[in-house]
Amino acid sequence: MSDLKEIRLSSEIIFQGRLLDVRKDIVELPNGKTSTREWINHPGAVCIIPILPDGKLALIRQFRYAVQKEMIELPAGKLDKDENPEDCAVRELEEEIGYRAKTLTFLTNIHPAIGFANEKMWLYLGEDLEKTDKNCDEDEFIELMPTTLKDALQMVWDGEITDVKTVIGILWAEKILSK
Repeated sequence: MSDLKEIRLSSEIIFQGRLLDVRKDIVELPNGKTSTREWINHPGAVCIIPILPDGKLALIRQFRYAVQKEMIELPAGKLDKDENPEDCAVRELEEEIGYRAKTLTFLTNIHPAIGFANEKMWLYLGEDLEKTDKNCDEDEFIELMPTTLKDALQMVWDGEITDVKTVIGILWAEKILSK
């Protein structure tokens, strides 16, 4: 196989915000020509598949501004500066649904938007949950949706769940929990 690597010749930050920054790079292509790559630098995130004490998945519903609609998702959140992904998973689970996992198992990494972002997500299974206090961010409004695995899978196949991290998480849950 030939070398498909592109080499960054220069990089410019076009926009820098609280969550991410947008960059414009000039790259040398494998054929020696140059091109422009615009991409988003993201700090990374976690996604948790929480299994509630009754065996249901702890899905959430929240409004997502970028797509202008309520979405059904698994709990997730971005890594804080220098934060360990497992610590982030513990924090996000408690913040978003008010549970702490006694057992947190790393499953895999995913890259949800490789065409324009370097975001890397850590996917965890959260089991043996114990109730704590929900503590959402002040600008975060989330509704807990306990859902059977069977119903969650049907929502994926019916197109009700389209969030990529949630689709992947539900498929992992089916693989793990259907044993």
